[in-house]
Amino acid sequence: MLKSPHLLGIKDLDEESIHLIVKTAKEFKEVLNRPIKKVPSLRDVTIANVFFENSTRTRLSFELAEKRLSADTINFSASGSSVKKGETLLDTVNNILAMKVDMIVMRHASPGAPHYLAKHIKANIVNAGDGTHEHPTQALLDTYSLQEKLGDLSGKNIAIIGDILHSRVALSNIYALKKQGANVRLCGPSTLIPKHIQSLGVEVSHDVKSTLQWCDAANVLRIQLERQQIKYFPSLREYSQFFGITRQMLEELPKEIVLMHPGPINRGVELSSDAADSPHSIILDQVENGVAVRMAVLYLLASRG
Repeated sequence: MLKSPHLLGIKDLDEESIHLIVKTAKEFKEVLNRPIKKVPSLRDVTIANVFFENSTRTRLSFELAEKRLSADTINFSASGSSVKKGETLLDTVNNILAMKVDMIVMRHASPGAPHYLAKHIKANIVNAGDGTHEHPTQALLDTYSLQEKLGDLSGKNIAIIGDILHSRVALSNIYALKKQGANVRLCGPSTLIPKHIQSLGVEVSHDVKSTLQWCDAANVLRIQLERQQIKYFPSLREYSQFFGITRQMLEELPKEIVLMHPGPINRGVELSSDAADSPHSIILDQVENGVAVRMAVLYLLASRG
């Protein structure tokens, strides 16, 4: 059983909880591969998907996970709501809760928004991404996908390459990987590596080729232009020249590595199309595992009561 009634971030999870979620996700993945993919585990549980930021994979993945568990769902998107009229976050959520909702899956542009809500409301909260802070379910599905390929992650070398500064995926993955004893190296332009990030026990490099030779798996992040207020590098073309990964680079490595990406991919920038679609890539496995991991999280939180 999970120790907390919420999933706000990987920072608050212990290794035991990570293993429990992954173990439960494996069981749900078997369910998803059956002809009848639905289980009655969350019948009569109502879940609200409250998205204040755009999302494709995460939102669809949560909606599908909820339906597979037989939960009742309501979907809320800020763009067509009273938030545009000036309603506060707490008022919005309290109005949804007044309709007798048991659990809230929330994505918000402000770091710490789900933590703030957790202090003020009784429902279970799942953080589906809060600004540039954390994205716990992505790190959990990445952990599951890596374990499928590499087994136990203790002592494995995992690289996270790209826009670390604006990435909630990077921070959640660092926490998850370090808790499982993996070695983590961040790679990207110096302007996109946060200051003092080494205090989390990670290495920093600015050389993609040597990082690819070092690692067992590379998690490649997209350049988040929508979060960048200033120019962090001269052009996308130049970024691609120095930090883009091609299939040729992967095939020249002394060993085969696992290639990951949380999506959406900017093809031709951080990854060439032939790299993204290569046998090294487990990007679509990550999407498949995402549904099983989110089913596991929702099920374990609901079973706490």
